[in-house]
Amino acid sequence: MPVPIPRQRGIPAVESGQAQAASPRGGSAEESGTDASAHARTPDSAGTSTDTTDKAENNTAHTNLTLLLIEDDPAGSPIVPDLLDQAGKPIRVRTARNLTEAERLLTDDVHCILLDLALPAPGRGDSDDELAVLKHVLELAPRHAVLALTASGDAERGAQAVRVGAQDYLFRDELDGRLLSRAIRYAVERKRSESAERRLAEGRLRAQENRRLERGLLPTPLLEGSSLRFAARYRPGRSRALLGGDFYDVVRTPDGTVHAMIGDVCGHGPDEAALGVELRIAWRALTLAGLCGDQLLGTLQQVLEHERADDEIFATLCTVDIAPDGRRAGLCLAGHPSPLLARPGIPARLLPYDNNGPALGLLPGARWPRMQVELGAEWSLMLYTDGLIEGRVGGGRERLGQEGMTEMVRRQFAEGLRGEQLLRAAVNEVRDLNGGELTDDVAVLLLDRVP
Repeated sequence: MPVPIPRQRGIPAVESGQAQAASPRGGSAEESGTDASAHARTPDSAGTSTDTTDKAENNTAHTNLTLLLIEDDPAGSPIVPDLLDQAGKPIRVRTARNLTEAERLLTDDVHCILLDLALPAPGRGDSDDELAVLKHVLELAPRHAVLALTASGDAERGAQAVRVGAQDYLFRDELDGRLLSRAIRYAVERKRSESAERRLAEGRLRAQENRRLERGLLPTPLLEGSSLRFAARYRPGRSRALLGGDFYDVVRTPDGTVHAMIGDVCGHGPDEAALGVELRIAWRALTLAGLCGDQLLGTLQQVLEHERADDEIFATLCTVDIAPDGRRAGLCLAGHPSPLLARPGIPARLLPYDNNGPALGLLPGARWPRMQVELGAEWSLMLYTDGLIEGRVGGGRERLGQEGMTEMVRRQFAEGLRGEQLLRAAVNEVRDLNGGELTDDVAVLLLDRVP
């Protein structure tokens, strides 16, 4: 994509040595009353700033249209000064004799460009391409409406200009104020429509990519044959509409062991989300291959080190392997918050985290001890990412933390909440305590064993 023209101070064309706008007397822009000022340029429609694009397009209906005429003979121009927009307001004309001047005058308040196709393209004097100058302008101003000006009877060249990217073409000798005014309005509206369609298509592509990431980060658990019940909930942070780097998975191996995992890649961009997908898929493959504990986490660290875009990227992880009888489990923590265990008649509590190892990607050759945990006959085990505990409580700086989360879940269990209903209530309450959407993503999964 072409690089946007840098911001610049608005300089009247007369002051900066630009070409004078055409007038009936061949006078200057200052004499004929045409606009020759230039405002600081910001990204235009479908550019790098959507907010600026929307504001610019909304403002178009309330401001005078501005035409940038690019031709090498302003005095002999057929352009008449009494160009009117649909509301009857005068269309301002700014004139450049060559593309160098046009680049300086091509600011954000220009709505349409009228280009003489007979102009030579810079650096392409020997080119046989009759549309070289148009292609150069389209590269220079990809977000502006462009009208091609060609010789009378040269309809083929005009049609080629439209195929290349111009909104329309006009014959030089057949121009009048009414025709040109209508063509300018049409070109601006058509370009705006094209930009809207492009943004819609881009939005659809982003949605498709997001669905693919979602399938990778938040898969369907493989629990066939297990009596355990599974529930999960994911909520993106307020700074993103798409998924971040949180991921989880649950699988049952042929020996009846149920393996659960939840993790979080630092950062919130598409690269972090893609890395989370890779780690999740690698974890499932390694688990189904029979690895667990320190050996599995060590292999995952190698995957992360090979796949991450930056050496500072790391990931936290919590893995649990529940024995076939469902009464005990092995727990490994790699810089991740410890799971929460709730049992009938016993207040919910955090599982031990004294042997918590480092996050993946921080220390080469690190080890992650596997702790044995007694679960009992009936229990609920909740795994979560730190987005659930880092939300604020009220308007101050105090955060919910693990203790606050534990008390909250204890109360919700006492109220009889279970499964998806419990997760929904927990995430919503954390959001309410924060006073709005959470900054970080939240992923939570719950495994229940009911005899």
